[in-house]
Amino acid sequence: MPKTWTTAALGLGGNIGEPKTAMARALAALSDRSDCRLVAVSELYRTPPWGKTDQADFFNCCALIEIALSSEALLDLCLDIERGMKRVRVERWGPRTIDIDVLTYGDAHVLTERVEIPHPRMTERAFVLMPLADIAPDFVVKGRRVLEWLSDANKTGILRANEKREWWTTPASECESG
Repeated sequence: MPKTWTTAALGLGGNIGEPKTAMARALAALSDRSDCRLVAVSELYRTPPWGKTDQADFFNCCALIEIALSSEALLDLCLDIERGMKRVRVERWGPRTIDIDVLTYGDAHVLTERVEIPHPRMTERAFVLMPLADIAPDFVVKGRRVLEWLSDANKTGILRANEKREWWTTPASECESG
């Protein structure tokens, strides 16, 4: 039976250790799978913390993938990658080595005990909307285009943090120098 592919958007971030390297490793782990194709990766952004503000700035990006897994299986894959990279969930909105959120899954609206898609707070967060607008400005989320949501979001303190457009493909030594 042929695989059914769905386009999904992921948000990646972190602020402990080497977050840029961690995100590059997570993207590589996704793209190395036969049931996942990396379609596009946004610019990298340095962003002030959100929710819990007494911590270091975050690095954030978004990725578009084509995936031959269900939305729950995609969530499990993201959580497995996080665990493999030593992500520990201690405090809501607290510091982390890596975070991978499933933002969208096709045009599906999914609400289970484990998954809510589209991500329930993505339209409130410029640190998600800015990188998502790089790669999917016309995606419609909750009835509006990503660019429209971004125009209403507070972008204060968010800066582009990469020199090379394909920052995630550079060796770790170069990735951490910016």
